[in-house]
Amino acid sequence: MLREQLGVRSAKDGCSPQGQCGCCTVWVDGSPRVACVTPARRVAGRQVTTLEGIDPDLRRRWVDAFVDTGASQCGFCTPGIVMRLAGMERRGGRLGEDEVGRALAAHLCRCTGWRTIYAAAVVAAGAAASPELRCRSGRGRDGDAAARQAALEGGTPQSVGAQVVEGGAGFADDTAPPDALVAVPDGAGGWAVGDSPAAARRAAGRVPGRNSTVSVRYPLEPPDGDFALGLRTTFVEPAYLELDASWCEPGGEPVSPLANGGAFGGKCHSAVTAAARRLADEHGRPVRVLYGREDVVRLGPKRPPIAAGVRADGTGVIRVARTPGSGDLEAWHLAVGDAFPGLAVEEHEVAGPPVSADIRAAGWAEGAVLRAAWEALSSGRTGAGHPVTVASPEGASATVAVDADGAVGVRLSAGAVLDEIVLRSYAVGAVHQALGWVRREGLAVDDEGEVLDLTIRSFGIIPARDMPPVEVVVEDDAGPARRGSDAVFAATAAAAWLAAGLPARWPIERGG
Repeated sequence: MLREQLGVRSAKDGCSPQGQCGCCTVWVDGSPRVACVTPARRVAGRQVTTLEGIDPDLRRRWVDAFVDTGASQCGFCTPGIVMRLAGMERRGGRLGEDEVGRALAAHLCRCTGWRTIYAAAVVAAGAAASPELRCRSGRGRDGDAAARQAALEGGTPQSVGAQVVEGGAGFADDTAPPDALVAVPDGAGGWAVGDSPAAARRAAGRVPGRNSTVSVRYPLEPPDGDFALGLRTTFVEPAYLELDASWCEPGGEPVSPLANGGAFGGKCHSAVTAAARRLADEHGRPVRVLYGREDVVRLGPKRPPIAAGVRADGTGVIRVARTPGSGDLEAWHLAVGDAFPGLAVEEHEVAGPPVSADIRAAGWAEGAVLRAAWEALSSGRTGAGHPVTVASPEGASATVAVDADGAVGVRLSAGAVLDEIVLRSYAVGAVHQALGWVRREGLAVDDEGEVLDLTIRSFGIIPARDMPPVEVVVEDDAGPARRGSDAVFAATAAAAWLAAGLPARWPIERGG
């Protein structure tokens, strides 16, 4: 009702609807409520408040805090989080770290790694904070420089500012004309079309996905041989919040699904743009093409699973899984060779969802992690607290240590710093994603290759309350600005693996 009938665009659809991402949070009689699982009949006669309707001074204070601390990147999840935290403050609730962590359990932010959101709450509400959260104010920043830093890190043009925090970054589905038809996947390789998302989903016979109780599995057997170091991984969901969406006028160009962020490479070849162009021409009307959360999980590309073995002399084998319908993995092979030349790459066909070399640092990160772990093992520097240094192909360098208590220290050198707050935010986000990759994230896939984990909570993403403190030191060095967060991603994964004792399977905490 809010989006389709009233045109409210701050409430976002990130789970379609599972009630698990928090992007559509509003107030009902002043209390935060997830709108997507709240029937309109239940709010008859009650006051519903969206971000557009809260007190302007309250909204401005919270929005400024998110901008000043880098607590918003793509901005898709942020309006719901602001509604949750500002609602707590408005009702007199304490906004300490424990309280904020519990409140954020209703939300997912894939970009920022949570710690900058804690910092935003401190800045907005004046709550007591640990030293790690006492960040420098962002007042007086150069907005263009901040946007250039974000575009460099995200890999696509990006904006920074109040409009992003408020959800106004120009997401494809927010900009579609109100009279557009809606198309969704029909489950048989085609598209079901209707006058609204609900009508299109009914036409497709859509049934909401559920969490599975099946453990993650490892599709590749380890290579034969006498290896000093081994690693097997499984399918991992990129889990970007803004679902694939596009729209097109008849005879026009489809709107990009990459409005304000790179989706970690997951949308580089999304099918929604070509479908929007074709269906608009076919129907003679504008058409919106939308993936639901289940569609993204079933159809979207994943990081390819591996099975690797490294010998004591630094040579070895890395097997990579290729699934039916996946694109060419030649770039993945080359990236591994750049990171760890001693590894021979073997490609193996397995059943499963699509995989892609477009996913964040795919191939290079795996090779860099294995090389860093082999070097640490060779020198006896394993265990918690040992720093790992990784240099990226772009020329950035990150040194990361994971302490025994879980705290993460990062030292990042990525050329001339355009905006330290943005760079720090991306670094913390990379730490979050890397820790999840090593420890918790994975998808259950059956013998036929069908994904069984179709809800956000089943992906294993680390929630806010479990995210450890992250201290980032940014070094402003000579040379042009370079993407730094991928180096942080790989170095963190290696450091977390070392801290855990180099177990042979990821995710460490969810193995079958």
